[in-house]
Amino acid sequence: MSILTVEHLSHGFGDRAIFNDVSFRLLAGEHIGLVGANGEGKSTFMNIVTGKLAPDEGKVEWAKNCRIGYLDQHTVLQKGMTMRDVLKSAFSWLFEMEARMNQICDQLGSADESEMDMLMEELGEIQDMLTMHDFYIIDAKVEEVGRALGLTDIGLDKDVSDLSGGQRTKALLAKLLLEKPDILLLDEPTNYLDEEHIEWLKRYLLDYENAFILISHDIPFLNSVINLVYHMENQRLDRYVGDYDKFQEVYAVKKAQLEAAYKRQQQEISELKDFVARNKARVATRNMAMSRQKKLDNMERIELASEKPKPEFNFQKGRTSGKVLFETRELVIGYDEPLSKPLNLSMERGQKIALIGANGIGKTTLLKSILGLIPPLSGKCELGDYLQIGYFEQEMAPGNTNTCIQEMWNEFPGMNQFEVRAALAKCGLTTKHIESQVRVLSGGEQAKVRLCKLINRDSNLLLLDEPTNHLDVDAKAELKRALVDYKGSLLLICHEPEFYQDVVTDVWDCSKWTTKLV
Repeated sequence: MSILTVEHLSHGFGDRAIFNDVSFRLLAGEHIGLVGANGEGKSTFMNIVTGKLAPDEGKVEWAKNCRIGYLDQHTVLQKGMTMRDVLKSAFSWLFEMEARMNQICDQLGSADESEMDMLMEELGEIQDMLTMHDFYIIDAKVEEVGRALGLTDIGLDKDVSDLSGGQRTKALLAKLLLEKPDILLLDEPTNYLDEEHIEWLKRYLLDYENAFILISHDIPFLNSVINLVYHMENQRLDRYVGDYDKFQEVYAVKKAQLEAAYKRQQQEISELKDFVARNKARVATRNMAMSRQKKLDNMERIELASEKPKPEFNFQKGRTSGKVLFETRELVIGYDEPLSKPLNLSMERGQKIALIGANGIGKTTLLKSILGLIPPLSGKCELGDYLQIGYFEQEMAPGNTNTCIQEMWNEFPGMNQFEVRAALAKCGLTTKHIESQVRVLSGGEQAKVRLCKLINRDSNLLLLDEPTNHLDVDAKAELKRALVDYKGSLLLICHEPEFYQDVVTDVWDCSKWTTKLV
């Protein structure tokens, strides 16, 4: 049975085409990975099928009475809502039924006999529906799921505006779990999740009986949960059976076959053109030349997709720093409440350290405290001599109306336009991306702009806060290579062991010194 049907979908932004005549069908029980490079339109596709965005052309049809659960990487949670409010909003349709039930009860007092029968029948249907969907034990279910994801330890009555990125993602995931939709749409759900809860999500999706569409650049995670791949590239959407590794094998063979066929056709075209040029003027061979020309005119030309620019990250090594990069003395980090015990940490030149541990325990706060962006609650952090620090934040400030060129010029006013364009292109951005406003770029493209700023400054200490979030497979592999080759020191927050294990010299488990229960 088809849950979702997309026919002849075309869409673009300005003169930048995203999809061209794309068709897609989702069947019950299919577990789909939606893959492709940054900026190919994966999140745009999700926004179109959920009705958040109207396509330029084409039709999107959902099966009747299909309930959709959408985990959007850009979902806004309103200040003033608690986590409990977010989780209970999963049952909003049941609360609407309860309101209708109360309305019916009010009407019963003044209804005549015929109205009374109709109202009583509707009342019975609503009561059955509420009972069937566990309406009367909603609070217990909220507590149960909150406990499973560690949200009760954070506090279900905590304001959502005070949550870290990972806690926010967990809250939205918990809401989806409570909704029990007919189809899940998940846009990079592992971003900001710690290892423990990525494993939990993996188990949940493996046991999930209904269909889902998953966008993720976490290949081990993808391989473990999907059975179909839809690959988005050059305005097309192609279907492959199997996991991501199987897709890569078939895609490589298909690409090699197309390139071989293209070379053969180009050879044939060259020979036909040569024959026509030599023979069209001679009476004896004119008919043969016209026949060859007709073949040329009617030939269906094979076109190779333009190669996507591959990012190239090379961090510039600054001057040699002092031996000790920073040292903390009885440092307690936090905002209103302490997030850590008193810390006595030190980092020396040449170390590359990964900070690991669950979300919300203060990893980002530690980086900001070292940089002096957040004052400590007590104790102090002393920076070493001759430091040149490069800092990568998790997210870019929202609503940035600068173009990528302006964004770079603000940082490097001495660069000319050619140098700015060349620097951005080296990071895997196309001319269209470079001339676009930063706010309309995908999360991965925005990350490349921030990395571009970082690699064009001399540094001897990099502080990177989850730099792999949103990055596509090629960009992630290139960043890993660049960090291995980097001659300076590194302090890295990351939840992907397969990324940081070959990069770092030390791992600091922040759960050992946090005061938070996670």
